[in-house]
Parts: sequence; C-alpha cells; structure tokens
Amino acid sequence: MAEESAEELAGESAETLDWVVWNGSLGVSDKVTIGRVEIVDGVRMACLAPPYDVVGPFSLDELETQGRIAFGACFVMSLQRWKEDQVELRLEGRKQRAAFQKMFDFDEDDNQEHRETLELPTDGALDPAEIKAAFRRLAKTAHPDAGGTAEDYRRIAEARDALLAQFEGAS
Repeated sequence: MAEESAEELAGESAETLDWVVWNGSLGVSDKVTIGRVEIVDGVRMACLAPPYDVVGPFSLDELETQGRIAFGACFVMSLQRWKEDQVELRLEGRKQRAAFQKMFDFDEDDNQEHRETLELPTDGALDPAEIKAAFRRLAKTAHPDAGGTAEDYRRIAEARDALLAQFEGAS
C-alpha cells in the first residue's frame, strides 16, 4: 500500500518528462528516467533508473520545481532546462577538464632545461629521490656559502622545484 501511494505521489510529470544527467567533469550527458521514488518525511525522494541508479536519492519535488538539481559531480535536469543551460555547463565542464589535464601536461622544453640544469638524463623516467640527490650534489658548489653565486643556487633550486612539482600534481 505504501508503494502505491509513493507512485501516486510521484505524479505524472516525473514519469512523462524527459530528464538529462550531466557530468561536467567527464563531459558526458545522457537521457535518463526516474527510477525508485520513496516518500521520506513527506518529501518525494528519487533515484535515477539503471544504469544511473547510483545517482540519488534527491528531492523529486526540488527537481520538478527548479528544473535541475546537483548530485555529486552530476546535474539531473529536465530536457528543457538542459536546452537552456547546456552551453554554460559545457563551457564550465571544459574548464574543469582542462584544469585536471593540466596537472599531467608538462612543458617538454622546460622539462629538458630543468634536467640539464641539474645534470640529469634528458630522457627517461625520473623519480623524486634522483632529483633531490642531483640538487644536493650541485648545491655543494652552487650555494654562495660554498663559493657559488645566488643566481646559480636559484637556478638549481627552481629546476628542482619544477621537476618535483610534476610529481605533486600527479598524486
């Protein structure tokens, strides 16, 4: 009996409208349907139908009145709201994906220069210990207290920091 009243309260609009799920971080949109609907404290709470049934529970009332709701990295929205908002959402998603990708993009010219500054191999994989050891070896002569110059020390410190930053961004 409780299931019947939940279905009745779900209303026609949730069952008959076209819905869209948008994940901006992945740049993926798809048409979806409302799956399970339950009444919780007088509020209709819904999940999407498979294969998107991990999206939910969310307020079906809010979705119907606002036209869209946020759930994690996703937006669930009416097809009409998607048509209105998709350009803005796609641009924002593109910015998010570019920022994420930038963490893994290294400028090869800078990378080569930094490797050469620290007298490291110009190709092949490096690990943080190798970078730190090269810096320490060169710092013994580059530091002003050891007869080097502030400029020499700054150059090897910048090279070390730039190469190590690649590892920090990837973790």
